[in-house]
Amino acid sequence: MELQVNGRRRTIEADGDTPLLWVLRDELGITGVKFGCGIAMCGACTVHVDGAPRRACSLPVKLLDKHNEITTIEGLSDDDALHAVQEAWIEQNVAQCGFCQSGQIMSAAALLSIVSAPTDDEIDKAMAGNVCRCGTYPRIRAAIHAAAKKLNRGA
Repeated sequence: MELQVNGRRRTIEADGDTPLLWVLRDELGITGVKFGCGIAMCGACTVHVDGAPRRACSLPVKLLDKHNEITTIEGLSDDDALHAVQEAWIEQNVAQCGFCQSGQIMSAAALLSIVSAPTDDEIDKAMAGNVCRCGTYPRIRAAIHAAAKKLNRGA
């Protein structure tokens, strides 16, 4: 089977029922996507599939093919520079333990791809499925607002 991951076509030999998370981590060596709960409730495994946030831990690879663009935290930026969300995360000092952050960043980037200046309520709704055990939610919200400003300046 072939998958399009971070702009590259990759051949995999996994069973079709294998969750995308394990194909990414174990077969392709892409470890930015994290295993959290295994039931699509915490968001640590969030990736983009055709631009939309999806939980890789519960997404069987048989539902994907070479025509679906899969983007992980490693492929979020188009070049060597960080994505605006990643920059804002650093500037706002969001991470504590950091475990959930790749999923948080992927969800935030997906939100900002469709809403250029989200309200607090829009942010809270978009990020509701991402759990941060450290409780950095106010900094996450601040970072999303900061990233929106960066992206809007660049547009």
